[in-house]
This record gives sequence, structure tokens and C-alpha cells, in this order.
Amino acid sequence: MQGWRAAPLSLLVLFSCAGCEYESPARTAKVEKPKIPAKAPGPVDPDAPEEYSTTESGLKYRIRRKSDGQKPTKDQMVYVDYRAWLDDGTIFETTYGTAGAPGTLQLSADPARGRAEGIQLIGVGGMIELEVPATEAVADRPGLPKVHYLIELIKVMDAPKASDPAPSAPTGNATLVGKVDDDAPEEFTTTASGLKYRIRRKSEGKKPTKVNSVKVHYKGWLDDGKQFDSSYDRGQPIDFGLGQVVPGWTEGLQLIGVGGMIELEIPSKLGYGPGGKPPVIPPDSTLHFIVELLDVK
Repeated sequence: MQGWRAAPLSLLVLFSCAGCEYESPARTAKVEKPKIPAKAPGPVDPDAPEEYSTTESGLKYRIRRKSDGQKPTKDQMVYVDYRAWLDDGTIFETTYGTAGAPGTLQLSADPARGRAEGIQLIGVGGMIELEVPATEAVADRPGLPKVHYLIELIKVMDAPKASDPAPSAPTGNATLVGKVDDDAPEEFTTTASGLKYRIRRKSEGKKPTKVNSVKVHYKGWLDDGKQFDSSYDRGQPIDFGLGQVVPGWTEGLQLIGVGGMIELEIPSKLGYGPGGKPPVIPPDSTLHFIVELLDVK
């Protein structure tokens, strides 16, 4: 998941890219991030226009690199490399340099309406520069400044349903969600605490206790299906102690053995509560996770 660097714009973030300031369920766990080579924006067409065109919404754009690749629709999900800055040139978010992997964005869930509109104007392999007016920068957030973007569209995918496997990232180091049992139940079971779960893959492997450390792959999303974090996209599992995580994880991970997979629906009281985890987790959010238990120590 990778937060915006400028505090006044912290509510803009929705990308799930390495570098987010979202604090995963392992609140103090240390994750060894894969080494990512420095990168720069790709080439601009020699005949790229310097003038901006303006849409009916007030979005200004100029195509920096044309492409005949697939264009996304508002109902789809995209991988993009991008840079975002203010009028004074201050860059507050970027995937270039050594900042991280491409960002993941579900266009229908993006509160930055101008950004979502602009990405639909190019095909895979294309590059666009946007000047997003404050009214389109973040929905229902008056007073925020105008925002500029340079965006390269890498991949277009259908938006996943909540229980679908995580899509594979085009970075060469992603891992797919493992196999679900053919007879895995579709119904959730509810524990006395209010945690809802369903076992997606049974295992006779060792089960952890709350004093153990575990290694897992996981992805997390909100009620609207918006993914906020994924070790699959990073291509790197995470190690942490079960005493370091939100209560819903501590309870849920003890229900499966090594090699197993569980889906969790964690009520707010067992997650981040009324405070949420700004800017990615709103207050009083129900959290959803797919988790695969890889090891217990």
C-alpha cells in the first residue's frame, strides 16, 4: 500500500505500491523490500504537443506518448508509473527513482476524479500529463490545491471481486494467491468476538499461537472492494509476531495451519477502530483479508 509525502494532501493516496505509509497489520514487523532498480519516465514522442487540451470537467491534459494499446474503462483496474507534484514543482508522490513498484488503481474507486478521467484517455504503453483542478483533485475535499501528474499506463485489468486472487504485477517479482480448495465453504463462520472467517484451503500443518511469529502472504481490501495493501503485489511475504498485529489477525491466524489459507472479515473493533489508519483506512472500517500461512516460528 505508500502515503503521500505532503501532509495537506495525505487524503489523496489510494495506490497500493511499495513505499506507502499504510501500516500493515504487522504494526512493527520489519519487511525486507525487494531491491528495485532506479527508473525514469519513458521517452516522449518527438511530435508530442506542448499545448494542453481541456475536457468538460476542467481537466487539462496533453498526450506525451501515443499508444494503440488497450484503453481502460472506469470499471477497470490499472497499473501505472507516475509522478505527482504541486504548482511550485514540489513532488509529493512518485514511483520513479528508487521509490517503488508501479501503483495499483481501481478507477471507479479513485476519489481523484481528474486522475481517473485522464488515465482513460491513453492506451497501454502511453504517457499523459495532467493538470487537475482542485474541484477534481479529490472528491468532497474542498480547499485542496491543483495537482499535476505524469502517468505511464503499464497494464489494464478487470477489477477483482473481493474474494478473487490478487492480480499479478508486471514487475517480475509478484506472487499469485495460491489454490482454493474445491470444497471450500462460501459461508462465513462468526466467532464470539465478532470475527468472521472462512477457510479457503485446509492444512494439517502447525498452527500458531499468539506467542509465535509467522510468515504470510496476504492482501487486504475495504467493503467497496478497494485494495489497500498486498504482499503479493510486492512479491515479498512478511514476518511478524502474532502479538504485534490487530486483534482480528491474532485470532484469525490461529485457525489455520502452515500451508493453509483463510479469508477474514474483521470488524472495526478488532481492526483499527474509530481512528482508522489515515490516509488509507477510514474510521470504523471493516477490513477484509486473504491470508496464506507460510511458516510458524
